[in-house]
Amino acid sequence: MAISDTRAATPPSQASSQSLEELWMPFTANRAFKAKPRMLVAAKGMYYTTADGRQVIDGTSGLWCVNAGHCRDEIVDAIREQAGTMDYAPPFQMGHPLAFALAEEVVKILPRDIDHVFFGNSGSEAVDTALKIALAYWQAKGQPQRTRFIGRSRGYHGVGFGGVAVGGIEANRKQFAANMLPLVDHVPHTHDLSRNAFSRGMPAHGAEIADSLEAMVTKYGADTIAAFIIEPVAGSTGVLIPPKGYLERIRQICDKHGILLIFDEVITGFGRLGSAFAATKFNVTPDMMTVAKGITNAAVPMGAVCVRGDIYDTVINAAAAGIELFHGYTYSGHPLAAAAGLATLALYKSEGLFERAASLESYWEDAIHSLKGSPHVIDLRNIGLVGGIELEPRPGAPAARAFETFLKCFEAGVMVRSTGDTLAVSPPLIIEKSQIDQIVSTIASTLRTVA
Repeated sequence: MAISDTRAATPPSQASSQSLEELWMPFTANRAFKAKPRMLVAAKGMYYTTADGRQVIDGTSGLWCVNAGHCRDEIVDAIREQAGTMDYAPPFQMGHPLAFALAEEVVKILPRDIDHVFFGNSGSEAVDTALKIALAYWQAKGQPQRTRFIGRSRGYHGVGFGGVAVGGIEANRKQFAANMLPLVDHVPHTHDLSRNAFSRGMPAHGAEIADSLEAMVTKYGADTIAAFIIEPVAGSTGVLIPPKGYLERIRQICDKHGILLIFDEVITGFGRLGSAFAATKFNVTPDMMTVAKGITNAAVPMGAVCVRGDIYDTVINAAAAGIELFHGYTYSGHPLAAAAGLATLALYKSEGLFERAASLESYWEDAIHSLKGSPHVIDLRNIGLVGGIELEPRPGAPAARAFETFLKCFEAGVMVRSTGDTLAVSPPLIIEKSQIDQIVSTIASTLRTVA
């Protein structure tokens, strides 16, 4: 039996009698959820089990993160063994072998010249760390005036103050707008329904939008800009695929003006696009990459910043004796996370999951685009094993139609994600073609029931 066919067992559950009041849930309509909760109690392979015993196929890899499928024995065993050997080691002025081993293994699959890794606990921490490293780098280079960051409209870079500042999703910013980081601006996003609707893979139009970064240089001066941060594929905002030539042009502009280029690969990393990273998929190498999610298959929280060797060397060698970068986390390189990461990378390699995702890309593309003509669908987008199904907004109720579709798909046994008026799907890389069919057919039938 394939791992993807394994169903989650149903453990004993107290969900029906459990109080829900005390927990303040993240990115959730708490009042609505607690009135009608959707509780998951177990997971295995491609499936979740709900509190009422239903099997739900995971069409979203949890939150873009369970790339190898749920509760893989190799990862579970590695975590269990490490917990019984050494549960914690302080990362400040001390070390443990697994953190160094994981950094070495990550570097083996990174683009050339990106060869140092700084561990944190999440994508949000990775982004804030990358921004700090950029500032430290320019100070060490004798250009401390380079303090400005450029992000992109509709970009998502986590929920730290740095990430929210460079991010461009307004709903994530407005509650905190009174105290955003200064010296941040945003270039336009690349989504263009009028020219690129129903593109298969990378859309043909929009490379010229990269020139908006040149406009930022003209506006502020290159010598004030520390870094430009971008998601190669924007996930959380609704699966925005880069136009052909866009990322190459961004790289050229950054090279021309000496601006550090940061790829946020928290979603795209570790096989999601059928390659180790978006940087390798698109053959565009940034100066830094933020990763998380798939680095441990989400079994233990972990994030990381991967940097070029010369950035590391500049910061390290410019410092006086002692600590070179005054930054880090209590749980940086946590032993359990490192054990999970090593087991995860070994599993990706032994099962050829990155290559497997690439082999399924055309089948996935055809399946996603079979939804053309379904009720309410105004665009379909795909790359790797990621799909975006954009729906026409319900008049006076933006995002309501997609959220209703998400709820009805869940009741029908398929987990999708709604973000604005887009349904996002990104299944584990172990998915079978029959399960792709199940996900897409459930979305299609559900859309026919949604007003």
